[in-house]
Amino acid sequence: MAQRFNVFGRLFDIERRGEQWLALYVGNDGKRAPAGFVIPEFVTDGELEQFLFDLFHEQAAYKKGSISRVAR
Repeated sequence: MAQRFNVFGRLFDIERRGEQWLALYVGNDGKRAPAGFVIPEFVTDGELEQFLFDLFHEQAAYKKGSISRVAR
């Protein structure tokens, strides 16, 4: 089951498939598309927020917000 994350205002669904992570961007219409980034297989579920922060914090430097899991 995919976990949804709000990453500085953008939604991503991330799920583990075997040993690899699958990351999908969720558009305003709810449609999902490949997110365009790779999460290394060694990243654990508990490290996802920190990984996403490290990946996107520079792009969000001028925006307010944070990274959080979203209940679905």
